Amino acid sequence: MRPLSFITWDDRRRARAFLAGLGAAAAVVLAGVPASAATAPGAGTPPQRVIVRALPGQLAAADADIAAAAGRVVEQIPLITASVAQVPSGALAWLSAQPGVAEVTPDGPVRLASYSYPSAAGLTAYPGSLARIEQELGVDQAWSDGYTGAGVGVALIDTGVTPVEGLGSPGQVINGPDLSFDNASASVRYLDANGHGTFMAGIIAGRDPGAVAGAYAGDTTDFLGIAPDSHIVNVKVGSASGAVDVSQVLAAIDWVVQQRYTNGYNIRVLNLSFGTDSTQSYLLDPLAYAAEAAWHQGIVVVVSAGNRGTASSQLADPADDPYVIAVGASAPAAGGGFAVAPFSSRGSPTRGPDVVAPGTSVVSLRDPGSVIDDGFGATATVDGRFFLGSGTSEAAAVVSGVAALLVQEHPWATPDQVKALLTGTAVPVVGGSPAASGHGEVMASAAVSAPLPPVIQSFPRSTGTGSLEASRGTDHVSLNGVELTGERDIFGNAVNTAQLATVESYADSYQGDEWNGAAWTGDYYVYSCTGDSWAYVPWTGDTWAGTPWSALSTSAGTWTGVTWSGVTWSGVTWSGVTWSGVTWSGVTWSGVTWSSAVWATAAWG
Repeated sequence: MRPLSFITWDDRRRARAFLAGLGAAAAVVLAGVPASAATAPGAGTPPQRVIVRALPGQLAAADADIAAAAGRVVEQIPLITASVAQVPSGALAWLSAQPGVAEVTPDGPVRLASYSYPSAAGLTAYPGSLARIEQELGVDQAWSDGYTGAGVGVALIDTGVTPVEGLGSPGQVINGPDLSFDNASASVRYLDANGHGTFMAGIIAGRDPGAVAGAYAGDTTDFLGIAPDSHIVNVKVGSASGAVDVSQVLAAIDWVVQQRYTNGYNIRVLNLSFGTDSTQSYLLDPLAYAAEAAWHQGIVVVVSAGNRGTASSQLADPADDPYVIAVGASAPAAGGGFAVAPFSSRGSPTRGPDVVAPGTSVVSLRDPGSVIDDGFGATATVDGRFFLGSGTSEAAAVVSGVAALLVQEHPWATPDQVKALLTGTAVPVVGGSPAASGHGEVMASAAVSAPLPPVIQSFPRSTGTGSLEASRGTDHVSLNGVELTGERDIFGNAVNTAQLATVESYADSYQGDEWNGAAWTGDYYVYSCTGDSWAYVPWTGDTWAGTPWSALSTSAGTWTGVTWSGVTWSGVTWSGVTWSGVTWSGVTWSGVTWSSAVWATAAWG
């Protein structure tokens, strides 16, 4: 399987597994010394096992620096552009300061003994806990004012949602269609075999059964998401491995738009914690158009900016569409306040993130037995029930929750007005620039206190008539080594983007269970790879093209059958990469990052 490289589930690139987007070890990034040192000091000191993460394109240079420091490379982690190495401890500071080295972290587990999350002290002391984030952003003040997201539906197009504690109360999660490659297996239908979607749902709308309505602001015991009284409409597009094609994501967005008021869903917010590395202009791009069409139909669309840091001057697709709310990730600044997280994608002078929100070492709900949990649970688990993750996925979920609070306060507000409230009340971040942080850090307390502005956005509108293949970016889903490419969906049916854009503009592209001429739910679902082509065939029981779904996830984290070559779920790391010696209110920010997991050019869906 090729490394993943675009639709990003914005949680930074993951280390040792197939799902580009999760991180490796933990602890504190070592402070550097001037990079001008001619030779590495400390060559004779005892060796230490570390992870050396290189800047994009600089892995070979970083490995040369390791050798110059009298170290040796033990293992390569190409998905996060890193090497595991044994390096003399006295040379680590020198190594971390070299031009091609992004960070050096000890290769060991995160130590969380002093941060017992369920305790009152843990809820407020651990920097990445939602309780702490909710205090920092004034979410608890919004709750005290009566805004908890009650009645607001937040559509989550992701890898599904598992009703773990905190998401298991009646009405908390409503299942829409399962458009993923897991669809035919009743044992995983709608559920999150990957772990990403459950984590996002917890950030947005988690609520422990013991939490008492009206007393959320003073609750230091129960887990509470940003909008604990909102409900999640679960639209599953990502399989256990994260595999998804852009055509699936388009179908999912179109379903959300068409069903937004059905069955009391009241879908007013749409969370897209992923993106592709497409370079196609948003004015033509079908994925950007679908997100924009949802916006013009009255849905606040919140999208992760991506986790490519300074490696690109373009946001992920569809965050590059100026109508939607593009969210970058922040980290605690050394001197207090917030700074832009290093992994958060920077934009261009004409299109950067609109806002940033906490996205580093965030604590949310664990999905036991999921692919992410199996791969990273040893270092990412917090007190059994919770998990650590970092990336613009998490940041987008935080903003989706805040948007739900504002929609409850202003039921008739347009998406443009909600965006204006969020951007107009954001606060500057340390070292922030418009291309990196937009208007700054979201501030819920200020947003709910501000008057609703009469704002109408007037950017050039997308036509959506461009290329579906270009929308995928650089990577594709594949079956038995054959990639899905060209202007066709997962059934092999031709996609006429001009015709699709027309029906999308009327919110009329999803007919019953059909989209683009094929049924996307039921017993007859996806494709089979024959020779070098993809052809529509029925699912048979719990097998797919002869592959039993019991082989869904293996000990190696692979999937026999469909692979996912390059989509990233905007995440950086799960439990491992830590924040260089940064402290926040006396608490060391040690944790994991989910950043830059990409759903490469493959779409969710």
